[in-house]
Amino acid sequence: MSPEDKDATLLPHRIGDFWALIHRPVSSPRAHIWISYSPDLRHWGSHKVILEARRGGWWDATKIGLSSPLIETSRGWLMIYHGVKLNAAGCIYRLGLALFDLKSPEICIKRGNEWIFGPIEPYEVVGDVSKVVFPCGYTIAPDGDTINLYYGAADTSMALATGSITECLAWLDSQG
Repeated sequence: MSPEDKDATLLPHRIGDFWALIHRPVSSPRAHIWISYSPDLRHWGSHKVILEARRGGWWDATKIGLSSPLIETSRGWLMIYHGVKLNAAGCIYRLGLALFDLKSPEICIKRGNEWIFGPIEPYEVVGDVSKVVFPCGYTIAPDGDTINLYYGAADTSMALATGSITECLAWLDSQG
C-alpha cells in the first residue's frame, strides 16, 4: 500500500476467496474511501474507490475516512464514516452513514446526505483539535442492536455514544 494510507479495517471474513480491506489512501487534497482485495493478506490488488468525498458545501466535502470497522447486518455492511468540512473557522469533523452490498462490498447501496453525529458538547468543540468527534471502535450489546460507539472528542478526551443499528438503517432509508 502507499505510505500515506489511514483509517483501515479488514472485513471480518473473506468475500469469496479474498480478504477485503477498507482504507483511505491520500492521493489528492480530497481523500476518498477505497477497497482492496487480497488472497493472502500480503498481496493487495483490485483497488477501487467505494465512497468519494463530495464537492461543494457538503458536510463531507473536504475529505472522508473510515471511523470504526464496518458492521455486518442482514441488509449489508453498515459504515460509519467521518467527513471533514473546511470553512473559515477551520475544520469540523462529523459522522455519516453508508450501506454496502454484503457479497460485493465495493457497491454502495445507500449513503446519507446529512451527518448523524457532530461536535456539540464543550469537550467535543474545544480541545487539542477543536470541533472533532472521531469514533475509534464499538461494541454491540447482546441484543444485537444496541451499539456503544467509543469516540475521541476534540483529540483531548474519550467519550461514549449509544445508538441502535436498526435506527441507523431506518435513518438511511429515510434519506431518499
